[in-house]
Amino acid sequence: MSAPVGILGGTFDPIHFGHLRLAQEVADELRLSVVRFVPSGTPPHRAEPGASAVHRLAMVRLAVAGNPLFMVDEREAGKTGPGYTVDTLTALRAEVGPAQPLVLLLGADAFLDLATWSRWHQLFELAHIAVAYRPGFPVDTWQSRMPQPLAAEYNTRLMRQPFAVHVAPAGGIVVVSIAALDISATLIRETTRSGGNARYLLPDSIYQYIQEHGLYTGN
Repeated sequence: MSAPVGILGGTFDPIHFGHLRLAQEVADELRLSVVRFVPSGTPPHRAEPGASAVHRLAMVRLAVAGNPLFMVDEREAGKTGPGYTVDTLTALRAEVGPAQPLVLLLGADAFLDLATWSRWHQLFELAHIAVAYRPGFPVDTWQSRMPQPLAAEYNTRLMRQPFAVHVAPAGGIVVVSIAALDISATLIRETTRSGGNARYLLPDSIYQYIQEHGLYTGN
């Protein structure tokens, strides 16, 4: 059985060090073979992104360049309708076969909303889920906030040994502690829109791209 493939989806509006560090730390902890970054086209759970799918995809390409552990998966970026994670994982599962372990990477906040996602129960048939949380946001604080259906899945599927994701293709939940980087795409957009300087919140290549293309200025 091959080493697990990680999947990190999102609007990446824009991608920043928080996204990249989450992917790196989870990949290191779980010994993933690769992390596929999947920029969304039209996200079903949030407002229209501040930058177009073309710009967000270009920024993700720049951000992952030079890291052999990272790659870009473009399958959602070109969709005009809402893109659902379950559909992406279904397509990816068809490509890699039934035995390849897949791991969907989620921050704790996203995991807490999982029961609102389309066909969310099916996600466990397609992949494991790795929940990344920051120190200062301990597991017991977000466990108490889980809706009952999600709590039931969590209690049934939690893997105490992270490397268990290597021995089955899907179905488990693993929890990974990551560095506390208080960076958000919202902060970067608002800083840029107000004329502030967002440098060092994201890679220089992304900062320069935003400047060159006049993104998030409100114009």
